[in-house]
Amino acid sequence: MRQFVTWVRGQRWLLDLPLYAVFLSLGPNIADQRTWPIAMIPMAFLLPLLVRRRYPRTVALLILIGVTISYTNELWAHDRGRGDLAMAVVLYTLVKAGDRSFIAVSIAIAGLDALWGFTWGVNTLNPTLTIFGALPLYLAAWALGAFFRAREQLAEEERLRTELTASEERARGRAAVAEERTHIARELHDVLAHSMSVIVLNAEGAKLAKQHDPAAVDRALGTIATTGRAALGELRRMLEVMHAGEAARAPQPTLEQLRTLVAQAGREVTLDVTGDIASLPAGVALQAYRIVQEALTNMLKHAPPDATGQVRVELADPEVRVEIVNSGGRQPVAAGLPGSGRGLTGMAQRVELYHGLLETGALPDGGYRVAATLRTDAA
Repeated sequence: MRQFVTWVRGQRWLLDLPLYAVFLSLGPNIADQRTWPIAMIPMAFLLPLLVRRRYPRTVALLILIGVTISYTNELWAHDRGRGDLAMAVVLYTLVKAGDRSFIAVSIAIAGLDALWGFTWGVNTLNPTLTIFGALPLYLAAWALGAFFRAREQLAEEERLRTELTASEERARGRAAVAEERTHIARELHDVLAHSMSVIVLNAEGAKLAKQHDPAAVDRALGTIATTGRAALGELRRMLEVMHAGEAARAPQPTLEQLRTLVAQAGREVTLDVTGDIASLPAGVALQAYRIVQEALTNMLKHAPPDATGQVRVELADPEVRVEIVNSGGRQPVAAGLPGSGRGLTGMAQRVELYHGLLETGALPDGGYRVAATLRTDAA
């Protein structure tokens, strides 16, 4: 039943069946039954109305021609009801379609009514009513056409608004995906740069110590294995996020893992944490961790092997202060670890995200200092 109703709604010509019934019910005003078949000829002039929606201008022209023939022929002239109704239908069709030719058609309709009135209406009891009697019909046709046109325009505007909203949602989704991929790329840089620095430096240290300190070699190889496995795990989780979406994200590192991070540095680095780490928002904790990680990576790349470091984290609500300082050292700087130039930029972006402040610079003894402040109320 529902399919039948849908089909009927799609066949718009079915809506005109009552209109055609009205046309048939308007019998010609003629007393001589012998001329009845001839009097019915004007019905043929109405056939173009079947395609009025597809060809509104052409149908309007054909109807006007047919009505003109009827109004200028004495046998058909008094069959005015069908002519007025047909002209009202084409006027409604043009107005509803937004076709500006309805103005010319309106003038032609007025002219035909005046022609009929001054030709045949002068012999009636009330010529004025005869001439202007069909005017309410034309006004109603124009008003209905304008009403349905306005309603269709509103429906079209609503459809376009819905499509625009959906398009904006898709655009925001694509932007969120692009932002997430950028974030993942930055996370990969931070994780892998630090891990690779630890691996390279421990490998070099093991190569130098293999002759005189086998235990140091074992420790270095253990650190390399642990760091490599951790880096692979991080990389695997990052790639899962890129392919599977946000739901696949593994728990992100927090400040509680700083001790492990510092222990992996392969240098003498102390850690001093003040405050309740567990109370930090996850986002702030992650950014603070990454800042410490990047600063330690830079220390491994650019500081001498005998340089020492200190990491201080202070929680003073609504701020988290992170400071990483390394000394200058006396040994030559290890070669083969070029910088990407994105470390400090990444730290600045993280600090800016949480409305904080970043300070970096060299120290008088040849060391380096990184100090960052993040606001917890910006998370």
